[in-house]
Amino acid sequence: MIRVMVVATSPVVRAGLSAVVTTNPRLTVVGSASDLDVLAREVEQLQPDVVLVDLSGNLQQSVWEKLLVIQEQQYPLGTIVIVEELDSIDLETALHSGIRGILPSTSTESEIVAAVEAIAFGLLVLHPDAVELLSIREKVVTNPVQSLTPREIEVLGMLGSGLGNKAIAKSLHISEHTVKFHLSSIFQKLSVSSRTEAVAVGVRLGLIML
Repeated sequence: MIRVMVVATSPVVRAGLSAVVTTNPRLTVVGSASDLDVLAREVEQLQPDVVLVDLSGNLQQSVWEKLLVIQEQQYPLGTIVIVEELDSIDLETALHSGIRGILPSTSTESEIVAAVEAIAFGLLVLHPDAVELLSIREKVVTNPVQSLTPREIEVLGMLGSGLGNKAIAKSLHISEHTVKFHLSSIFQKLSVSSRTEAVAVGVRLGLIML
């Protein structure tokens, strides 16, 4: 049996997704949660193989940070997220945070069940529209100043001050894992591979004041 946990703000959506999962006799729902904080508290005890997360109307940058922390500090998850609009998310950041499946809210019951099974077996599942978005974004040169979040700019500034991961984490009251998450995102958006390069580009773009 593949153990599945369902996360959704709406109790109606939770019930609906649970019903979809149980249409397949190889899948069983071991629990549900109203948000990621509840998931973090219960995931280690329930030990699901796959977590099905509905993010409709609740897509914030902190979602990826929370999922990454759960992945690295508590329990490794095979996570599927369901979103209203595929082009509303940063696919690279989502995948880096441990997401193994991305589906639109228009997905059919059979598509959701197939995705759960595939991820349980260690595969990555992307809706065809999401794959198209990845290829499009590779061709588009974005403005890194616009794409960096306020927190990422804050972390970049601390890099420019010579602070290490532990000092940044303490200053911002976040975990070192979350700092690493931000650094990885910054490196990717600025197209750099080291802290020194990131600071140099930050200075050139006016994001860091010396």
